[in-house]
Amino acid sequence: MFSTSILLQILACALYNNWWPMLAALMYVLVPMPCLFFGGGSTHFLTSREGGGWINAAKFLTGASAMGSLAIPAILRHAGLIETGAMFIEFTSFFILVCTVMCFHRATLDEDW
Repeated sequence: MFSTSILLQILACALYNNWWPMLAALMYVLVPMPCLFFGGGSTHFLTSREGGGWINAAKFLTGASAMGSLAIPAILRHAGLIETGAMFIEFTSFFILVCTVMCFHRATLDEDW
């Protein structure tokens, strides 16, 4: 699923001969960084209600970078830098990536593996 998401990311750029949509791929790299820096590499802090200032900052940065993954293609389309088809391919790529992360997160919650 992850490979399909990256393939769609590249296709959104290559089909329309415009590489501006690749800016959304930068956000894919930034999304897990707050978990690595503030959460100790675990995603369990995202669903907990407790936490201090750093944990709340990590939750905010994770949410902001996830919303940036959706906002960048929409802003680029609004500015006329990319086509509508490329924007929808980017949205599909993001949806598949989120499904992949959710499946991976669910699989790592099970201790039986």
